Amino acid sequence: MKTQKSNSRRNFMGAMMLGATASTLSLFTNAVHANLPSYDDKKMDEADEWFKKIKGSHRVVYDGSKPHAGFPIIWNWAFYLSNNETGSTDDDITAMTVLRHDAIPFAFNSALWKKYNLGEVFGVTDNTTKEPALRNPYYEPQEGDFPMPVIQGIKDMQQRGALFCVCNLAISVYSGVVAQKMGLDPSETYQEWIDAVQPGIQVVPSGVWALGRAQENGCGYIFAGE
Repeated sequence: MKTQKSNSRRNFMGAMMLGATASTLSLFTNAVHANLPSYDDKKMDEADEWFKKIKGSHRVVYDGSKPHAGFPIIWNWAFYLSNNETGSTDDDITAMTVLRHDAIPFAFNSALWKKYNLGEVFGVTDNTTKEPALRNPYYEPQEGDFPMPVIQGIKDMQQRGALFCVCNLAISVYSGVVAQKMGLDPSETYQEWIDAVQPGIQVVPSGVWALGRAQENGCGYIFAGE
């Protein structure tokens, strides 16, 4: 039974890799080899276990596929705010944000942003300097990062019970592209990006996988755009 489960998972992830490679060919100029991840049973079990943290009567998952001026985080905060205002406590609420595709840098620490100029790579502008951001503006936001000062960032929302995860497949593809551009080793760059994921943010096999798991666990789906 364990072997059947393992083979099923490998076949699923293999299909995901092929689909992702076909859909992201425009990112590769010289047949870049994407540093595609290998997900063993242990990692898959850890990701599945993480979804047991979903709780409460009010459950939603936000699809953060683009930076969208921070709205993948803003809507997470707004869900708690509006449910609090209508009588629900944080213990009865779960808002999950899936950071995938172009929104993955919001999962990383600011040191990685500065080293790899992630603001330029992913099109995130620092609201103060009006230049590509050299830090993560939404994990621990500074004055001016959000349109209103009362909006909480990822770290504060995690303390309230909000959940954030990031797409391993996107990390693999983008780190491979950036590594090639900078003349770096793709495997080492990928691992550095993984190591830079902020505490409490779960790395999941892919963003679309996580969106599906969240809905299977009772979360309503909302696209996290403007």
